[in-house]
Amino acid sequence: MRNNEWFRLGRRLGLSHAESERLVPHVMLLSDALAARCGQGLFVFGVNGAQGSGKSTLAGLLAYALRVRHGLRAAVLSLDDLYLSAHARARLAARVHPLLATRGVPGTHDVALGMRLLRRLGATRLGCVRLPRFDKGQDEPCPRARWPVLSAPLDVLIFEGWCVGVPAQPEAALRVPVNRLEREQDASGVWRAYVNRRLATDYQRLFGRIDALLYLRAPSWRAILRWRMRQEAMLPATARMDRSRLAWFVRHFERLTRHAMQVLPETAQIVFTLDEQHAIGQARYRI
Repeated sequence: MRNNEWFRLGRRLGLSHAESERLVPHVMLLSDALAARCGQGLFVFGVNGAQGSGKSTLAGLLAYALRVRHGLRAAVLSLDDLYLSAHARARLAARVHPLLATRGVPGTHDVALGMRLLRRLGATRLGCVRLPRFDKGQDEPCPRARWPVLSAPLDVLIFEGWCVGVPAQPEAALRVPVNRLEREQDASGVWRAYVNRRLATDYQRLFGRIDALLYLRAPSWRAILRWRMRQEAMLPATARMDRSRLAWFVRHFERLTRHAMQVLPETAQIVFTLDEQHAIGQARYRI
């Protein structure tokens, strides 16, 4: 692959020339490691990273490398594209807890759709499979006619998301609120207990299909907040959250993001450690 191809792809993904130069060598090495692991059947590669960590960009570059560098059939599925509709979440909020109206945490995704999709993408017969897409601006799943069509079976599916591969917390860890949102809007702990229960059950069945996991390790929660705010600033003004609304929104993710920071460096097969400037300072492989 010529460098200019990478830089063109990087521009489409919002990367500067310097960012592409820093990321591309790691993507090439990662694609080589995964290609060596691929054999018979679908290989599911999980990518976990906090909001704003760059997991979607890395996943896009990696799929490109696997296709062009290794001739593999590779695609990307985001956990975000499995979100329930606003109406379904409203019903859940009325039945369990009002905070479940906000998309993001375990319990607000269509896990059954994800399981069916993985089965179809790994089917031995050649066929067409549609990948779901979610419109965050409309807060609704995209119409099925707009879902991209893939030819199955795939060799590699890159499954990325902020809580992909994260285990549930011990019940004792749920007792103390981690932020103002939990103290004021979930004082009884009903919301976080429900989220943890879903994470411990159907989400673990979905994550159990992952063959190897990459964790993008952020230096701190403060850095994650800064990256997420920078990410928001790049959106069109009509779709952008103001600072106070964004601060409220990210509190939904804080508990499990901090939990991931504690457990995934030890359990993930690959860990890319990010510095304050978002660059990969260290890469550890156990694959």
